[in-house]
Amino acid sequence: MAAPPLSAAPERWVSLETTAQGDVLRLAGHWRLSSLASIEAGLSELPAVRPLAGVDGAALASLDTAGALTLLRHLRRRGLDPAGVDYGSFADEHRRVVAVTLKRLPPAEARAPRRARNALTALGAWASELSVLLAGHLGFLGAVAAGLGASLLSPRRLRLRELAAQFRHTTLTALPVVSLVTFLIGVVFAYLLGQQAQRYGAGIFVVDGVALGMAREFSPIIVAVIVAGRSGAAFTAQLGTMRLTEETDAIRVLGLSPMDVLVLPRVLALVAGLPLLVFAGNVMGNLGAMAMTATNLGIPPPVYVERLHIALAPRHFIVGLVKAPVFALFIAVIGIRMGMSVPRDTRAIGISTTSTVVQGIVCVILLDAFFAVLFQELDI
Repeated sequence: MAAPPLSAAPERWVSLETTAQGDVLRLAGHWRLSSLASIEAGLSELPAVRPLAGVDGAALASLDTAGALTLLRHLRRRGLDPAGVDYGSFADEHRRVVAVTLKRLPPAEARAPRRARNALTALGAWASELSVLLAGHLGFLGAVAAGLGASLLSPRRLRLRELAAQFRHTTLTALPVVSLVTFLIGVVFAYLLGQQAQRYGAGIFVVDGVALGMAREFSPIIVAVIVAGRSGAAFTAQLGTMRLTEETDAIRVLGLSPMDVLVLPRVLALVAGLPLLVFAGNVMGNLGAMAMTATNLGIPPPVYVERLHIALAPRHFIVGLVKAPVFALFIAVIGIRMGMSVPRDTRAIGISTTSTVVQGIVCVILLDAFFAVLFQELDI
C-alpha cells in the first residue's frame, strides 16, 4: 500500500507519493499557462531526496502545452528522459498534448567533460585571472583619482552628510576594537621583550622596542588589517546589495553619479580616519606596554614616559602615519570596486566579501614591505 504523500505544494497542483520503486509525481488541477507560476512554485518546493519513478496524471483537469513543457522540464531536471516516461495514466487528450510538446522539446545540453588541469595550466589560469583583477583595480583607482580631482575643482560635488556618516562608521565605531587589540598587542610585546631583556639587565630598553615597533610597524599594519576586515568587507557587502537591488541603477536614473554618492565619501572617510586610528593604536599600545613594564619589570610610568620621549623621535611616529592613508586608499578601492562589480546574485556577494578581506590584507602586507624597503633606502 502506498504511503501518504511526502509533500504537497500546493496540493491541488502536484504532490509526491512514495512507492517501492521511488517517488511518483501526482498531478492535479488545471495545468495551463494562467497557473504556470503556481505550478512552478509547487514543483520547486517538492523534496528531491529519492529518485523519481514516474508520473500519474489521472487527476489532471486540463493540460496545455505550457503546462506540459513545465512538466517535461521538471522530469529532465529530476534525471528522467521525458520521452521514455509512461504517460498511460493521462487522459487521451492530455497524452496528445504531451506528445506534441515532446516533438518541440529542445534536446538536453550535453555537458562537455571537464578536463583536469595540470599544474602549468592551473598556474597560467591563475595568472590570467590575477592580471584581470589587478587591471580592474588599477582602472578603478584611476577613476577614483579623477573623481577626487573633480571634487577639488568643484567642492559642491562632495556630499558632506554622507562623508560624515561614513567617517562615523569607519573610524568612530572602529575605535573600541582598535584600542583593545593594540592595547593587548602592547602588553604581549612588552612581556616578550622583557623576558629577554631582563637576562642582560636591559629592561629599560623594552620601552625603545615597544615605542619604535608600535609606531613604525605594529600599529599601522594591525589597524589596517582590522579595517580591511571590517570596513573593506562592509563596503563590498553594502554596495553589492545595492547593485543586487538595483539601487545603483536608480541613482543613475535620477541623474546622480555613483562616484559622487557612493565611492568618494567612503574613500575620503577611510583615508582621513585610518591615521587617527593608527594614532590611537600607538597610544593604546604604549599604555599596554606601560602597564606590563610597571608590573613585570618594575619600571614606573613616569620613567616609561621619560624614556619614551628619548627613544621615539618624531620621524618614527610620522613614518607610521604616512603609511596609514596609503593603506586606507587601497583598502577602500578594493572594497568598493569588488562591491560595484559583483554579479547580481546573493551567493556572489558573500564570495566577493570574502575576497575583499583577503585582497585587502595581502595588499596591506605588500605595501608595508614596500615602505620598509623604501624608508631603509632613504635612511628614515
